[in-house]
Amino acid sequence: MTADPLAPLLDLEGVAAAAKSAQDAVFAVHRLPVNLRGSATAAEASVRAARASAGIDGADPEIPAEGEVSDPVLAGALRVAEALESLLPTWRRAPLQALARMHVLAAADLVADADSLGRPRPGAGQRLELLAQLVTGATTVGGPVLTAVVHGELLALKAFGAADGVVARAATRLAMVASGLDPKSLTVPEVACYRRARRYASAAEGFATGEPEGVRGWLLFWCEAVETGAKEARGIASAAQ
Repeated sequence: MTADPLAPLLDLEGVAAAAKSAQDAVFAVHRLPVNLRGSATAAEASVRAARASAGIDGADPEIPAEGEVSDPVLAGALRVAEALESLLPTWRRAPLQALARMHVLAAADLVADADSLGRPRPGAGQRLELLAQLVTGATTVGGPVLTAVVHGELLALKAFGAADGVVARAATRLAMVASGLDPKSLTVPEVACYRRARRYASAAEGFATGEPEGVRGWLLFWCEAVETGAKEARGIASAAQ
């Protein structure tokens, strides 16, 4: 039997407990009456997530009251957000195809060479293949840890060279749904990442080193962001009642 490649992460100090706390916080949001009746709050969560994701990458996250969105990063993030639900089946079956499509949507206004859209840079293919294997069943670790790895690996890899942060965070939202961590996509951990941008960047850099303490720091940060994202979802639910 092949060993689970992510199982050792649960042995890092504090990670298993943080993952459980994050999962419990998300499940509690799903049990709120407004969310038991359906997933109407998911649309607001999606827009907030896209705005925060664009803001992390330096865009103005405010959507104009009138007229079209002019900021290319925000426009791309909103396009990706709108497409995520339709991309979920592809993500479950062929995540690399979903990543390519997300990049086309996210970077359409950012790159001059349209032929480069959706095409990973040379050298990124092998690590993307390994990530795809994790997403499609090579690990049985819970959603908080799996999504942390998806998020951190895509940030570290910078597979496309443009809009990589927006793609990474959007892919993580898909992974949250597919893994069962957040099946209705109600939470908004991106807001926590935006509000704590320096910690977010530092933690992601730690993960990229591959050193146990750096990986542990990222996992703990992400679990905390998921919990904060669940609090954001509670606010959305309260407003919808």
